[in-house]
Amino acid sequence: MSQWTSAVGSPQLARLLGSQHARAAGAPGGRRVPAYRSLADGVRLLILEGRVPVAARLPAERELAAALAVSRTTVAAAYEALRGEGFLESRRGAGSWTSVPAGKPLPTRGLDPLPPETAASVIDLGCAALPAPEPWLTRAFQGALEELPPYAHTHGDFPAGLPVLREAIADRYTARGIPTMPEQIMVTTGAMGAVAAICRLIAGHGERVAVESPSYANVLQLMREAGARLVPVAMADSLAGWDIPAWRQVLRDAAPRMAYVVADFHNPTGALAPEEQRRRLVEAARSAGTVLVADETMSELCLDPGVERPRPVCAFDPAGSAVITVGSVSKSFWAGLRIGWVRAAPDVIRSLVAARAYADLGTPVLEQLAVTWLLTTDGWDESADLRRAQARENRDSLVAAVRRHLPDWEFTVPHGGLTLWTRTGGLSGSRIAEAGERLGVRVPSGPRFGVDGAFEGFVRLPFTVAGPVAEEAAVRLAAAARLVATGATAEAEAPRSYVA
Repeated sequence: MSQWTSAVGSPQLARLLGSQHARAAGAPGGRRVPAYRSLADGVRLLILEGRVPVAARLPAERELAAALAVSRTTVAAAYEALRGEGFLESRRGAGSWTSVPAGKPLPTRGLDPLPPETAASVIDLGCAALPAPEPWLTRAFQGALEELPPYAHTHGDFPAGLPVLREAIADRYTARGIPTMPEQIMVTTGAMGAVAAICRLIAGHGERVAVESPSYANVLQLMREAGARLVPVAMADSLAGWDIPAWRQVLRDAAPRMAYVVADFHNPTGALAPEEQRRRLVEAARSAGTVLVADETMSELCLDPGVERPRPVCAFDPAGSAVITVGSVSKSFWAGLRIGWVRAAPDVIRSLVAARAYADLGTPVLEQLAVTWLLTTDGWDESADLRRAQARENRDSLVAAVRRHLPDWEFTVPHGGLTLWTRTGGLSGSRIAEAGERLGVRVPSGPRFGVDGAFEGFVRLPFTVAGPVAEEAAVRLAAAARLVATGATAEAEAPRSYVA
């Protein structure tokens, strides 16, 4: 009986390896490594980043050699090296399949935070999330506890969300100039819960879904796991938002059932789509019969004064037939609350609520009451001011540190959001991420945010550290970049501790 549970074809593996090897070969000052070693390192990185699953059958040596235009001896030597390192297992008649060495955690394609106990030695730039803005978190839960007793006498299941929270969220949209009824709101367990519910309803297995390229890594993986066929659409250069002609062509030619976009301080680039682009994209989606899912989780995080804020994407769909909006408190307040929502036409909300009986049934009551307290008092606006000030300080510290220690890295500083999308001077972002882990700084590589190995020459840096920690993060990243550029190894290096 074979030990593999999925398979990776030779054309797919060749595509995933292609951009990675091109970047590595073009690295300035790099030394040449044997072809088999380069191939083995490339496959190992794909496994470690989760882009090739564990227990996936790899192509036969002859097939992969033909796809890569290398000798079979090169592939055989690479496979043997991977077996020796614990990243490949083989058995006669069953082929070869990926694995991880004993004691090494299974890789994930998502962006998960490190445990807090690692904070003394590892600077975690993998997750774009900030600590809670106190004292507002404590005050919100104190207010929630005061309102809890009547709900404690009920069964506690509210599939659409607490009526008071649905009304509070609807009122905020109305105050922004988008008339909204509570019946147009469903409260979810975070924005990811909202996107997952929408995907289950609209984009079934095998359906095409258009996505920005790059896009948010966790949503891309969620859609892959749901069986969606992702159709990437490139973002415009220099934070200019969307390439509308490209979107029109994809919506016309691919006819995706759904499209997922982040118009407000896009993750990972930080781009803010102008109002006219929003209007034109909604028009194109409506004409193509595509449901446009607009993620607003970063919308409160405008960090610079004087930036003109466009109207929400749903403002250009007054009938509610083309746009579904996703919101959350995770980025603008605290990820630990896990409260998100969907704004859509009432019939869509009813369908989402009905389907919830087969998912998570509802969202925790106490957390909903805490968010209700924030939205119906001055707590939300005052805590948002604190969050923006902290993110602005972190952004400025990180940008200055990267410019000092990594002058070859290229980026455009965004006016909002929580992320800096950085071109890594011709080096492989995957290799920098791997070397960085060994040097005590964790950073996600560009391919996590793309489709089929795109963005190998990028990393994403979140605005989660400032001061000496940001400086040390840049120092460690610079050391990682030097190791990649010279083809050296970080195994002998030990990360220094730092004061947070």
